[in-house]
Amino acid sequence: MEAISKSFFLYLSNNQLLNRLARKWGFHIGADKVVGGETFEDAIPLIQQLNSQGLLATVDHLGEFVHNKEEARERTLEVIEAVRSIDKHHLHSQLSLKVTSLGLDISEELVLENMKMIMEEAQKHDVFITIDMEDSTRCGKTLELFKVLKEKYDNIGTVIQSYLYRSAKDLDDLDRLAPRLRLVKGAYKEPPSVAFPEKAKVDENLKHLIKKHLLNGHFTAIASHDDAIIEYTKELVKEHEIPKDQFEFQMLYGMRTETQYQLVKEGYNMRVYVPYGNDWYGYFMRRLAERPANIAFVLKGMFKK
Repeated sequence: MEAISKSFFLYLSNNQLLNRLARKWGFHIGADKVVGGETFEDAIPLIQQLNSQGLLATVDHLGEFVHNKEEARERTLEVIEAVRSIDKHHLHSQLSLKVTSLGLDISEELVLENMKMIMEEAQKHDVFITIDMEDSTRCGKTLELFKVLKEKYDNIGTVIQSYLYRSAKDLDDLDRLAPRLRLVKGAYKEPPSVAFPEKAKVDENLKHLIKKHLLNGHFTAIASHDDAIIEYTKELVKEHEIPKDQFEFQMLYGMRTETQYQLVKEGYNMRVYVPYGNDWYGYFMRRLAERPANIAFVLKGMFKK
């Protein structure tokens, strides 16, 4: 049943008609409960509110797969403006981005040039940048880009997805760089030739990656709404006396809000992933595909006063 639900939501994520309708009407029917706003400026009050409650943030301008150099450069400049705004408004926030929106599918030279522009500005304003991971066909190129940038910039991290067979090896390959990584299960539709089809295997691999990266002494962001994963991490860090400044929990804005506050009360670092932009529909459907139980969290948030 879970596999069927995942396929259903992934199918919906690619429906262009629904995507167009969502862009037009989304913020009138509750999209603001899972998206910070249509622009970064719209999201600033929300981030300030989260910060005032002890929650950290990372923001992401929704959108992927640009088709020309001009559009990629426009996205690059938008990211740079967001970096400047984070500093200007003294937000406790990082920034996440998808390199397909910066030209990864156009040319490696273009995306590297755009990323260097962003990283120079982020370094200047002391803003941490996370390169989001996309589907498996772009995983290798994304990691190679990250390696090149990590040699020069310290304020950069990326994402490893536990549903891919390759992830344990990728973790080993990155170890020499002492990377700050976000560890997630993964939300794209992948063939069984590259990804674990069974949820139990995905969960098991995520625990393995969390343990290995933490015990290697590297900063780890555990991005999960799953109580079992959260409890596993708590027990692991307690057993091995891992300091709380070596890891953080991450969750999506609008999902498991009470749990986020509870983790803060318990003294853990809790970062909220705040997307913004009107291209929110595909993102939202993939989150539901990643864990269909998320729909209950979203509905609860939408109808909560």
